[in-house]
Amino acid sequence: MTALGGIGHTLPFLLKDFRVALWAAGAVVFAELGVITWIRRRYMDTPWISAALQVGLGGVLVFITGVLIGSS
Repeated sequence: MTALGGIGHTLPFLLKDFRVALWAAGAVVFAELGVITWIRRRYMDTPWISAALQVGLGGVLVFITGVLIGSS
């Protein structure tokens, strides 16, 4: 699943228009976070709001880390 996720949000950058590719990659990441939230709720018996907050916070932390690494 890690490979599929990595491919999912890098393939849009094969498009010629960078803005379209960025929006497409963002949509894929948003969908991935939604699927992870659903899996946590369905199979790990985590309440929906708790799962969404945990996954959302993890996504924000990964984004901030990427920004910090990219700006160094």
